[in-house]
Amino acid sequence: MEFQQLIASVTPEIYKKLKSAVELGKWANGVKLSKEQLEHCMQILIAYDNYNKEQDERVGYVPLKKVEDACDLKETLKDTEKPIKWKN
Repeated sequence: MEFQQLIASVTPEIYKKLKSAVELGKWANGVKLSKEQLEHCMQILIAYDNYNKEQDERVGYVPLKKVEDACDLKETLKDTEKPIKWKN
């Protein structure tokens, strides 16, 4: 089975079970995931999200900071910055 066919065959129910297994580190029956199983499950989750979800709904999505937030941060840092004094 091709990887894309595999991803296309994943149902929302299977996705939830795989996601839960990755989060808990074990299957629903209590058996611990091997390192290889964990890696494969994570690949499937990421690929499934890529094909079926908007970018901001995907696993691991980190929203970008707004420009105004970054400027506010710079202003805050200016107040806390102190020059370095070199001693000879």
